[in-house]
Amino acid sequence: MRRTIGALAPDMMRNVVVLAAAALTVGVTSLGIGAAPAGASRAAASSGGTWGKAREVPGTAALNSRDAGLVSVSCPSAGNCGGGGFYVDRAFHRRGFVVSESNGTWGKAIEVPGFATLNQGRPAQVLSVSCGSEGNCSAGGTYAGSDGFRHAFVVSEVKGTWGKAREVPGTLNRGGEAQVLSVSCASAGNCSAGGYYGQFVFEGMVLSVEPFVVSESNGTWGKAKEVAATINSGRIAQVFSVSCASAGNCSAGGYYTDTAGNTRAFVVSEVHGTWGKARQVAGITALNQDENAQVISVSCASAGNCSAGGYYADNTYHIHQHAFVVSEVNGAWRRAIQVPGIATLDKGRSTQVISVSCASAGNCTAGGYYTDSNFHQQAFVVSEVHGTWGKAREVPGPATLNQGGNAQVNSVSCASAGNCSAGGYYEDSAHHLQAFVVSESNGAWGKAIEVPGTATLNKDGVAQVISVSCASARNCSAGGAYTDSARRFQAFVANKN
Repeated sequence: MRRTIGALAPDMMRNVVVLAAAALTVGVTSLGIGAAPAGASRAAASSGGTWGKAREVPGTAALNSRDAGLVSVSCPSAGNCGGGGFYVDRAFHRRGFVVSESNGTWGKAIEVPGFATLNQGRPAQVLSVSCGSEGNCSAGGTYAGSDGFRHAFVVSEVKGTWGKAREVPGTLNRGGEAQVLSVSCASAGNCSAGGYYGQFVFEGMVLSVEPFVVSESNGTWGKAKEVAATINSGRIAQVFSVSCASAGNCSAGGYYTDTAGNTRAFVVSEVHGTWGKARQVAGITALNQDENAQVISVSCASAGNCSAGGYYADNTYHIHQHAFVVSEVNGAWRRAIQVPGIATLDKGRSTQVISVSCASAGNCTAGGYYTDSNFHQQAFVVSEVHGTWGKAREVPGPATLNQGGNAQVNSVSCASAGNCSAGGYYEDSAHHLQAFVVSESNGAWGKAIEVPGTATLNKDGVAQVISVSCASARNCSAGGAYTDSARRFQAFVANKN
């Protein structure tokens, strides 16, 4: 079985944020070293900047005895970013790391401060990073406590120095598990995070999983708040994505379950520091005859002006899944719509929005995958301009790169309207996964290219961009993982300038 780092199951998009915990520990491959895909560019030039060569994240080699991956990147200004992920130490325990870039130079990755005290059960990792300004970031994820369960944590960087991780205040999991899946910072010291906590009974059976949000104000984290108690009658729910436009003004999305066990997409908003009640995404019922849907990604350009995307299932018992987008305008969420044009592309009837990014109110881009007539996944992007979503299109370029039949956008980031970058993976002719990036300049998408330098790094045929962040149209960073000659995952970062 091929070892994957994020080839996402159609109904399990959340693996993009928990891939280090799950997908990176699955079976290994013996496919060997693949030839460079036909047509792959090594130059990576575009009118929106030039992608430089990928490099192993500095410091991870000293930390890592086996596997590592950069799961999340956030850049508040050109050449100034924060990132985080995981590594496996000499005792084969998973640990979380953070790393910072300052003035264009990446420093050395370090273990999350405070983990030595918190992380008694060993497995731990960073799942999300967001930076409010240069040197001021927050990260969240999970660690294992002495009780053997996973606990949600947050950790903050202040003026370039990472403080100690702490358990999310009030996450309520006693005899259960919790994780932070998403963090968003509007400004230094003003962030929100979301995820889930669970209550378990004997032999690991799940009693309930509840979604939570938690906010940081002026550098102090408050208590976590459950957000779907009134609608989560099936007692299984999660927040997948959080986005903050300004301090105290955020939106989040995910899913909850009804009494029949159907999953339903929800959104919830924070206004002036107060989280409201979660609500089912409007319009889903008309689209979603199978009553199963999830919000996977949310992005807010300004207070009360956000977009979200995910998928819904039709009446074929989860077999057919369709991508949707939904927009919030002036604080009111509108009705969800199927991604325009996706029905024409999607011959295999399985498609999802995986990532959404909004540069300004009504100007957003989303990406993900659809399935062609050969049941291969293909990468797509779709843009909203002045409040109207255009038609989805296959990402230019992967048709040449993607000789093995599968491709997917994992992350999109827009610095300004019409100026975005995206990244993910494609499958080459040797059926090896390769990392790609693609850039949009002034509303026109260029051709996707293999991330420069990954052909040299990726000796065992599995590489992928997991996260992209753009501070300006010409300045972005992308992070992910590749496999070395020992078939071990290593964390990489690449910069565009």
